Amino acid sequence: MSNNYDLVVIGTGTAATTVARKARAAGRSVAVTDFRPYGGTCALRGCDPKKMLIGGASAVDHATRMRGKGVAGDVAIDWTDLMAFKRGFTDPVPEKKESGFAEAGIDSYHGRARFVGRNAVEVDGRRLEAQHIVVAAGAEPVRLGIEGEEHLIDNEAFLEMESLPRRILLVGGGYIAAEFSHIAARAGAEVTILQHGERMLKGFDPDLVGWLMEKFAELGVDVRTGTEVTRVERRGGAFVVTAMANDEEMTFEADLVIHAAGRSPDLDSLDLAAGGVELRDGRIALNDQLQSVSNPAVHAAGDAAQMGPPLTPVSNHDGKVVAANLLEGQTRRPNYDGVPSVVFTIPPLARVGLGEEEARAEGLTFRVTCDRTPGWFTARQAAETVMGHKVLIEDGSGRILGAHLLGPHADEVINVFALAVRHGLTVDQLADTMFAYPSGASDISSML
Repeated sequence: MSNNYDLVVIGTGTAATTVARKARAAGRSVAVTDFRPYGGTCALRGCDPKKMLIGGASAVDHATRMRGKGVAGDVAIDWTDLMAFKRGFTDPVPEKKESGFAEAGIDSYHGRARFVGRNAVEVDGRRLEAQHIVVAAGAEPVRLGIEGEEHLIDNEAFLEMESLPRRILLVGGGYIAAEFSHIAARAGAEVTILQHGERMLKGFDPDLVGWLMEKFAELGVDVRTGTEVTRVERRGGAFVVTAMANDEEMTFEADLVIHAAGRSPDLDSLDLAAGGVELRDGRIALNDQLQSVSNPAVHAAGDAAQMGPPLTPVSNHDGKVVAANLLEGQTRRPNYDGVPSVVFTIPPLARVGLGEEEARAEGLTFRVTCDRTPGWFTARQAAETVMGHKVLIEDGSGRILGAHLLGPHADEVINVFALAVRHGLTVDQLADTMFAYPSGASDISSML
């Protein structure tokens, strides 16, 4: 039996929801499908539940920093209660998402989708034919290719844990490793990070990352860079992780090993070849309009497209671009200028725009304002010892080329710099803006 639609969307996360709702609002017949609970990575398995846990860790950290400064007594994370708090947000999401689709007149299907033609997919034995198909199926952990890889849990499993093991080891050194280690350490776990690269958080400014590493040391997180994991073995109720560093083999024991080495588009089960959808280097080959170069009926958005940074605002932006191209003709291109990125460690680390190496590679001339500022009021008021910034300002024009922030409120203040980068604002325009005082944003004029 075949069901015919104007649009079938594979996935129910941010990008998928944006495309589906905009197409339906324009009068198109739309179906969505997902083999997971409806809601996507951010709402169920990523940014939102992670931020719920960080809320607890931040509260404990702030109270600890303020001990002897007007705050008395010990505070601690109750992991069971914190997870219940998290589930209070995530558990209702699938039902709300599906009922929202129904109210909008969007048909919902459950099961893995696979292409069975250039304009058709099959879901749980049902054939769905459509004028257009959008792949917005999110991402999954990359394959590590190490012996015993099956013993590692992913970010989704960590965010569902009913209890926290005493010894935790993370393989990788990006967002997941940084954020989960800060949560787990503040919840009382002994945490080790094994990162094959020479430093953590390679997408962020190396100077600010270096300052942030002081917090890892303060928390007792054992960070080993230049260390390649080669094997994971289960021994009794624990795991033994073997790694190489400087041609020397070493072993680590842990009660839990977490995959924190990155994610890639979840495409393997889609049988893209049957849909005439070309892959290049493990990604869907797309034109500038996020449209398949080999099958114009197919578009991709968000993590499945992997054209912009793997961030929720990018998924939403991609969804808007794809919807416009489906409804108005293939004229819209995504614009990823000024997309802010935040690592929700405590304190947070944020960036937007260009780094120094990137700006030099583009042949730009610029000046850099850079300083460590634990003595500023923003840091002292929060009893935070780690704070600093680096801002890139173009010579002549005074445009803000990039901003890199570390410290209290960095996750919010970076949005002001994102506005500046995306819309070409100058240092004079920012310096002339009056921000509420005292606030994180009121520090901006001193950063310029």
